[in-house]
Amino acid sequence: MSKPKIIAFYLPQYHPTPDNDKWWGKGFTEWTNVGKAKPLFRGHNQPKVPADLGYYDLRLPEVREAQAELAREAGIYGFCYYHYWFGNGKEELELPFNEVLRLGKPDFPFMLCWANESWHKKFWDKDGNGSSKELLIEQTYPGAQDIIHHFYRLLPAFKDPRYIRINGKPAFMIYTPNELPNPSEFIGIWNELGEKEGIGQFHFIAQLREDTSYDNIERNIKEGFNAINTVRLTEAWRKSRTFLGRVWEKGLSLITGIPRIREYDKIFHRFIGKEDFLPKIYPTIIPNWDHTPRSGKNGAVLINSTPENFKSHVIEIIDCIKKKSPDDKICFLKSWNEWGEGNYVEPDLTYGDNYITTLKSILEFHN
Repeated sequence: MSKPKIIAFYLPQYHPTPDNDKWWGKGFTEWTNVGKAKPLFRGHNQPKVPADLGYYDLRLPEVREAQAELAREAGIYGFCYYHYWFGNGKEELELPFNEVLRLGKPDFPFMLCWANESWHKKFWDKDGNGSSKELLIEQTYPGAQDIIHHFYRLLPAFKDPRYIRINGKPAFMIYTPNELPNPSEFIGIWNELGEKEGIGQFHFIAQLREDTSYDNIERNIKEGFNAINTVRLTEAWRKSRTFLGRVWEKGLSLITGIPRIREYDKIFHRFIGKEDFLPKIYPTIIPNWDHTPRSGKNGAVLINSTPENFKSHVIEIIDCIKKKSPDDKICFLKSWNEWGEGNYVEPDLTYGDNYITTLKSILEFHN
């Protein structure tokens, strides 16, 4: 029996950038929000404090090596780095991945997910409502020449022997596929260029978050995507309450200042849908969630997301994919290190490395 492949999303945010200095103050990184987070209700586990790796800086190669070593220990197959391309050559947070390419280290498999959405700075009124937002960087789609430019910007990555291939093809995920003006054009141009440059056609993966229905899956497949990554957190959250229940919850949050809460052990079963048993569908492991470091009382919190409950969730995901063909036995982990969303498996002061050892023990059993 072939071993399931878990690919972990990786946030390359933990280093200063000129734009972040301009928007948020000199030296800002994701750690700024993580470190200043406060508990908003009794028993709220904030702030989250990193353990083994500390408040790291991704400009340091030693940090990236240590992350890869922890991921290997957990049995994770590779990292899926978020990649930010806003059009016309505008990138953000590209330094860590550029260094991974330049140095050839760490020697750990990787792929890319194009996080194709605009960035905004949100403003809140006195009642905590999202009253307005300022556009920081707009996601644009200038046309065919930009699609070609984008491909050649990443060609060194696709030619790297560490780059993850699925069915013999370099894997590339698009975070918001339905925002692409013409997905078939993008896919067609890149496949043609891939053949021309000797890397072959791509294995394009569409990530679906808001709508994981079969109709939306079929739409993306028809547009040329080879596979679908389902991320059911938002959908599970919404479906765990009736409409009136969600209205009541929102009103209660405004009155009390307590964020929206769900119990992890009551909701993680909803992170799998019937579609996830189908070929070419890659489900997502979600270890935890607490968005309050970024959004305060407007955030959302999963409580009781312990390593023990995480273990039950991972076993359900592995059972979902274990009967698939070896090339389809893939799932994603959201995420390796999104600390500002309380969504990570890196060691912290509360649970140490228990998430890592939990993954290791499950994967060793299925080896």
